[in-house]
Amino acid sequence: MLTDAMGLILADNRRIQLGALNQPRALAAVPFAGRFRIIDFTLSNMVNCGIKRIGVVALTRYKSLMDHVGTGSWWDLDRMRQGLYLIPPYINPVTRAPDRTDAQGIIDYVESGDQKYVFISAGDYVSNVHYRPLLDSHKASGADMSVYYARDGKKESALSLAIETDEDSRITGLMVDFPYSASELNAFGLLVIEKDLLIRILTEMMARGIADFSILGLLQLYDRFNIRAVEHKGLLFRIYDIRSYFEASMSMLDDEIRRGLFSHDRPIYTKVKNEAPCIVSPESGHVDNVLSSDGCVIMGEVKNSVLFRGCVIGRNARVTNSVLFQDVQISEGVVLDHVIVDKNSVIKMGGRLLGQPGYPIVIGKNSIV
Repeated sequence: MLTDAMGLILADNRRIQLGALNQPRALAAVPFAGRFRIIDFTLSNMVNCGIKRIGVVALTRYKSLMDHVGTGSWWDLDRMRQGLYLIPPYINPVTRAPDRTDAQGIIDYVESGDQKYVFISAGDYVSNVHYRPLLDSHKASGADMSVYYARDGKKESALSLAIETDEDSRITGLMVDFPYSASELNAFGLLVIEKDLLIRILTEMMARGIADFSILGLLQLYDRFNIRAVEHKGLLFRIYDIRSYFEASMSMLDDEIRRGLFSHDRPIYTKVKNEAPCIVSPESGHVDNVLSSDGCVIMGEVKNSVLFRGCVIGRNARVTNSVLFQDVQISEGVVLDHVIVDKNSVIKMGGRLLGQPGYPIVIGKNSIV
């Protein structure tokens, strides 16, 4: 158990935009896999590894995030000592806008903990990952920082952090979003660093007026510090645009992938809502390969789709290859294919929305179409 470590989750990433999906919410608060949010996986990973002090840095659009995590009780983080800490932005008294150059909130959080190590995680990936191998490698190598990477190389249109390493796995080069990188080593947002060094870096950032604290910003210090790379070989879904989000969501329909991500040994926790199980009406059409959550009512045809809590599929409606967020209402006779519909939206009677593989149509939150 990692009792000598604290966690720090960066809920935003200005480099990543999911259009209508993260306009009303932080990236880490985007719903995923029927009843979860992206942040659930990182919170659960930390708790499963024994980390009981976790800070969440929320710079903008954090209402949905705060509503979801609450006091942290669903992750056993509502404690008198340690527990969950929400780190909101400092506000400029003149402009009344968040002051992105002020890292004082993070410094206060880190300084007040008595743990030696800090695990810093971004909110742009989904994985069930154990932190112990990363920390063991970090201690053995004597590195200043250690970061996980995957051998998924450079994908078309993907945001990437391609790294080059020497024979000791020390990072010697970093290429950001470079389309012609020959390296298949692609770092992702999980890094461990000692508390004192992190405070030193944050203090220097404030003194230099550097705007954003991020995993990328830390990796760019490879020429000043000994940063080691450790390979992660498990399931990893990077969320960097609508296409990657949609493909990751559709992969949850694969039984083997779903079992690999939702492990019995390392469960994924989330906010619980007590609703009735999904109801499939006897008069419904064909229902095949559907990941449905509690509170759903299906009276039409649904195939190869992910339904969040409280979705209602009307009579004679046909939904295929789609992702429907919480409390979406699909009226009678609607046809959807390759569509993502955000929370509390209504698709009116007889509507037809037909996207393409890799290019789904996205309907924003609280829409009536």
